[in-house]
Amino acid sequence: MKPTQSRQKSYADNKRKPLEFKIEDYVFLKISPTKGVKRFGKTGKLSPRCIRPFEILEHVGIMVYQLALLLNRSNVHPIFHVSMLRKYVHDPSHVIHYDDVQLQNGPTYEEQLVAILNR
Repeated sequence: MKPTQSRQKSYADNKRKPLEFKIEDYVFLKISPTKGVKRFGKTGKLSPRCIRPFEILEHVGIMVYQLALLLNRSNVHPIFHVSMLRKYVHDPSHVIHYDDVQLQNGPTYEEQLVAILNR
């Protein structure tokens, strides 16, 4: 039994990478949808798997980090295991600029042609 376990462990370890984060890095928080528990908004099939990037405040233990949660998340403990975190890589395409959107008064709108795909 022991040789089989060690062989399976070697196969599994090839795919694993040790996750380490630095203080002031940003990470996504993975929300595990548990049945009947609703802490981060909607639950269900189409709910998001990870939520907004949070800043790491402190490295508490070997694999435990403290995050800077929002004040309205006061019912959630701010310390999470590394398995609940995903590294956030800043990409300018993730940022939506609201200055480009022009609002008009009234319920009317004007359609604008973006591209002709076929004739």
